[in-house]
Amino acid sequence: MTESSSEPAGPSPGTGRLVARNRTRGTLLAADIESADGLWAKFMGLMGRPGLPPGAGLWLPDSNGIHMMFMRFPIDAVFLGRPAADGTRPVLAARPDLPTWRGLVPFVRGANGVLELPTGTITATSTTVGDSVSLAPD
Repeated sequence: MTESSSEPAGPSPGTGRLVARNRTRGTLLAADIESADGLWAKFMGLMGRPGLPPGAGLWLPDSNGIHMMFMRFPIDAVFLGRPAADGTRPVLAARPDLPTWRGLVPFVRGANGVLELPTGTITATSTTVGDSVSLAPD
């Protein structure tokens, strides 16, 4: 999943599809991220969906915690901080392979958004606490 790109980190995400890149490692986290901007979209999250295809994800802006209740499949979760001047966000926590029906995943202090990704993404991209991630419109 390594890539090279000279694209700017971009502003914090708005609506529509996003691309997430780990700028520290030069890896692509996901090329098709849906942004859950509204209250209903955040509430529903990935519940009720049959799965999350490779390269896809869900961005939960302004969130510092998630749950795994009513989930049909495990996910990786990357908790991000507030954007820096260049638009990148620090990784505050990386939680791989969260099992279904776990309940609440512990809140992450200082998190300002959560990326929900297919299980295995954190390991494949070597994403770890302290890395810088960019979220930009597709």
